[in-house]
Amino acid sequence: MTFPEGVRWHDGALWFSDMHDHRLMRLVPGSEPETIATVPGRPSGIGFLPDGTPLVVSQQDRKVLRVEANGTVEHANLSGLAEWHCNDMFVDGQGRAYVGNYGDDSAPPDAPHPTVLILIEPDGSTRAVASDLWFPNGITVTPDGNTLIVAETRSVPGRLTAFDVGADGDLTGRRVLAEFEGGFPDGLAVDAEGAVWVAFPFGDELVRITPDGVVDTRLSFPSPYAVALGGPSGRELFVATAPNWEPEEAARLRAGAIHRLEVEAPAPAP
Repeated sequence: MTFPEGVRWHDGALWFSDMHDHRLMRLVPGSEPETIATVPGRPSGIGFLPDGTPLVVSQQDRKVLRVEANGTVEHANLSGLAEWHCNDMFVDGQGRAYVGNYGDDSAPPDAPHPTVLILIEPDGSTRAVASDLWFPNGITVTPDGNTLIVAETRSVPGRLTAFDVGADGDLTGRRVLAEFEGGFPDGLAVDAEGAVWVAFPFGDELVRITPDGVVDTRLSFPSPYAVALGGPSGRELFVATAPNWEPEEAARLRAGAIHRLEVEAPAPAP
């Protein structure tokens, strides 16, 4: 693969984007990966509506697409809210999608521009529900549905920020869950105990953060960008890696991979 992203376990299969190959993929254990859709604007975050319909972020045109039987259709256009290309996404059980974006086209060591976290209602309407975030990236929600956690990849220090989730999907009670000197936290996955697995692609590390913000596990791992919990037992941690994030080099190398680890705490119950 070029650059696997957006890994999600859903309905007995692993879904992921191969970003620089412009493909939304699905892998059933024991089978070969299949291409579900082509996304010319680069696919990234993935989620599912309550009826099982897949949603996928189209990065460069700042849209979320709905994958239907005859192809992809626009679910929401975020170009009026997103400061730059969109990236990761979390879709809750009601079909509300939370989407982050880069903020601008800068790269370290240049300072980034703060931006918003966007909520898409199931009908496709959109609004910003948080602001002044430094590249809101990996997104997850605790098993009780009451807390949203987002990785601010380019804050200094890097941090996980938590919000209370209202009945209408709005976010309040902003607070820092954890901070990481020299961080760059990226993809997130929450387990049944409410702890969060965090991928650190530039630190070559996977970290587990307890609900009270304490690091209780560190695993050395090369270039992890995205994580998901699932598998038949719920105890498989899928880790998407790539040695280079730059589009042309990632496409040339085709060295992206998805790894599978067994962990103790399973994914939350569906």
